Amino acid sequence: MSVRTIQLLLASVFFGLGGWCLLSPATMLALAVTPEFQSSDPLVPILVGCFGAQAILSGLFAAFSRFSKITFLAYGLALLPFFVFNYYFFFVVPMLTPVGMLDFLGNLIMLVLCLKGWKAASREGAA
Repeated sequence: MSVRTIQLLLASVFFGLGGWCLLSPATMLALAVTPEFQSSDPLVPILVGCFGAQAILSGLFAAFSRFSKITFLAYGLALLPFFVFNYYFFFVVPMLTPVGMLDFLGNLIMLVLCLKGWKAASREGAA
């Protein structure tokens, strides 16, 4: 798999989950957050939409930047705190539903892609 393909796959995770937050924040909240942590405050869907917009922006950077071996390494390392977040808000403070753990799945996919990208960038750089 080429570096470019891996970058587009990384971007697709951001576009998919970020797009869901941006285009349908109420649905995301209803399905991904446990009822005891849901809020009827009108600010909440706005904040979720903003989160989604920033995820889409991150996807654009992933899609249109030139990733090197170091970029994939830094990206992968930057993902690690998100696994702590997922663990904490699913197991310790049960705020996320199983659907909310799609975030974990997205992070795991991106981490694997970073590893593959790191290897691919090494091969392409050596060629």
